[in-house]
Amino acid sequence: MKAKLGVSALVLLFLSGLWLVAAPFAVGYQSRGASYVDATVNDLWVGGGLAAVSFVALVIYAADSLRELARRGKHADL
Repeated sequence: MKAKLGVSALVLLFLSGLWLVAAPFAVGYQSRGASYVDATVNDLWVGGGLAAVSFVALVIYAADSLRELARRGKHADL
């Protein structure tokens, strides 16, 4: 149960980070071709960092789960 909650939180954080990166362009407060305003730069850095950290955490969780499955499979043959 705790693992599902943690993975769900990481997925939501990852999607939130992606939204922060896309929001200035999707919502339209960053004009096309204009230099980036401070809010856009902030959204790109915070959203990119949030997405990157949560993606790395998801990859680590997946690798740990695969390692645990391999360990269980190795011991099942004995």
